[in-house]
Amino acid sequence: MKCTRCGFDNPYDAHYCKQCGAPLEAAAPQGQAGPQYAAPPPYTYREGQWNPPPPTYYAPPNYPPYMEVVSASSKWVALLLCIFLGGLGVHRFYVGKIGTGVIYLLTGGVFGIGWLVDVILIACGSFADSAGAPLKR
Repeated sequence: MKCTRCGFDNPYDAHYCKQCGAPLEAAAPQGQAGPQYAAPPPYTYREGQWNPPPPTYYAPPNYPPYMEVVSASSKWVALLLCIFLGGLGVHRFYVGKIGTGVIYLLTGGVFGIGWLVDVILIACGSFADSAGAPLKR
């Protein structure tokens, strides 16, 4: 079924154009005018709840399907801060984890156990910043 707006050839059972999103009208039988069936409602009621229609995503051309997110904080700076000032939680403030930084400050690095765990996590590369991004190398 061709779209009247852009001319894209859509599947017969489509209600909206896959190219431009315009509503499609089915070919009317002889002697009848107008659409053969109504477009589906934007929300459907299934299994006891209202379900929105599935979103349509169009990926821009020549872009990778994912982007690697890396923190602005350095792994080596965080490691040095953790080794020398880990009991005060300075490394946690550095990566943006303010809440746990205050806890480390008040409890002496959670009595040394949290400090030791953080040294190991940062050294292994498993430590993340407040947004969940891994630290840059």
